[in-house]
Amino acid sequence: MDTTFTDTPSQAAALKAELEKLKDVPGPLMAALQKAQDIYGYLPFEVQSQIAEFFNVPLQDLYGVVTFYSQFHLKPRGQHKIGVCLGTACYVKGSGELVDRLKRTLKLEPGETTPDGRFTLEVTRCVGCCGLAPVITVNEDVYGKLMPDDVDKILKKYQ
Repeated sequence: MDTTFTDTPSQAAALKAELEKLKDVPGPLMAALQKAQDIYGYLPFEVQSQIAEFFNVPLQDLYGVVTFYSQFHLKPRGQHKIGVCLGTACYVKGSGELVDRLKRTLKLEPGETTPDGRFTLEVTRCVGCCGLAPVITVNEDVYGKLMPDDVDKILKKYQ
């Protein structure tokens, strides 16, 4: 997946408008970062720089916030986010095998995105569906009681 940052005029205008809305709000960084990620899908260096400059905070402080919270992403993410639960119940029931199958099938490691930008593979902790263990999510869809052979059928729905 090409990670060269380019933004559209509408994205740049949307970011500027969101930052302007937050300029008089106390502690605006989290909200600004969330809005920026909503606009761009991730937080590239260039966007972080704009936010840091707008709020007159050191870039390294802003980067510290971005890298501390797992909700923020430094690289583009795929159209479909696959999360494999590695919580205790899921792990005991074989979610590690699901991760291995997805890694082989998609040819990527957790945290990576396929070159075509279709899938991002992530490992998560408990998703609150322990009775369905092992569980994966694809975007907002939850799939439970899975075997490694179920992975291909699930992926085909999102091709």
